[in-house]
Amino acid sequence: MAGRTIWKGYIQFSNIDVPVKLHTAVQQDRIQFHLLHKRDRVKLHQQMVCAYEKVPVPPEEQAKGFELEERKYILVDPAELEQTGPEDGRMIEVREFVKTEQIDPIFLERMHYLEPDTALREYDALAGALKEMNMAGICTWTMRRRSYLGALQINGKVLCLSTLRYADEVVPAKALDLQKAPLSEKELKIAKDLINQLSAPFQPQKFENEHQKKLQDLIDKKARGEKIALLRPRHLKPTAPDKLLEALKASMKKVA
Repeated sequence: MAGRTIWKGYIQFSNIDVPVKLHTAVQQDRIQFHLLHKRDRVKLHQQMVCAYEKVPVPPEEQAKGFELEERKYILVDPAELEQTGPEDGRMIEVREFVKTEQIDPIFLERMHYLEPDTALREYDALAGALKEMNMAGICTWTMRRRSYLGALQINGKVLCLSTLRYADEVVPAKALDLQKAPLSEKELKIAKDLINQLSAPFQPQKFENEHQKKLQDLIDKKARGEKIALLRPRHLKPTAPDKLLEALKASMKKVA
């Protein structure tokens, strides 16, 4: 079932407007814990406490500030912040089209589905053209007083809109300054053979969130009044460089 409609607007490029509905494409159903007073099991509430006076500060006495240097701030009023925000709009403006493979996955953030809103022919025409040409549209839009940069892409027959990170938010991989280790042909061949033996079609439904599963099991056991046995964590040692070939051979035998 598709997520609820969170926004309505238009995809705009050239002189064409395609009305669409925006749906969430990802949902997270995570176990949530509450912070309680251990003695009486009543929920605790957070308070903003003055670091100097050690007393709670009511909302009317709170202010936002930007630190210029240590202990020197510029105070900013809510009305001033409101002026810097973008105006709400209904246009997803396509700035340019690029080859899909040119978008490095590190720039991709959250994906949304776009459903056609009345103009089905225009929607299908745009989706079909993007798929046939293997192109993506780089877009900007405003939603809920926030500006976004995104990529308009095709997933099967459905148009998707993914938010993109800005270039100055991404740390380039070359910043790691990785050094190449000497690698023999034999080591490379064993690694390739191991990958080939483990190769399979991508089927995400085969995998479960083991952490969430264990959390739910813990909660169910405690709800039934069962005693929980605490296990000592295992500490795994990394494979030494001179033992890598032996480890690869052992892995090959396990999957053979």
